[in-house]
Amino acid sequence: MLDHIGMYVSDIERAKSFFISALKPLGYELLRELPEWSVIGLGADNKPDFWVSQREDAHNVHVCFAAADKRAVDDFYEQAIAAGGLDNGKPGYRTDYSPGYYAAFVTDQDGNNIEAVFHDPAPTQ
Repeated sequence: MLDHIGMYVSDIERAKSFFISALKPLGYELLRELPEWSVIGLGADNKPDFWVSQREDAHNVHVCFAAADKRAVDDFYEQAIAAGGLDNGKPGYRTDYSPGYYAAFVTDQDGNNIEAVFHDPAPTQ
């Protein structure tokens, strides 16, 4: 079981703006800021579990967030694109992953692949 995850970005202010917007439909909010270290912590229920830090040697990662329903996946995608993300897979079923795998993918400004998924128990494709 994971407690938290961290990733590196080249510009913490740009990333902060992007992730606050993109993750809001998934119930995430900015919970901690450590400006002296260029670090932010986002999460839900007053528990930051997604930490973003500025570093010059940022490497690309893939992070997937659970969504409550298909609408949350759609909203994540729209908000992420509006916040400067690039399309990396429009919302839809990925039946090659599993029958009810409904997801969307965006690439943030540092090239990280950010995904939201809803595991639909009764997919209607």
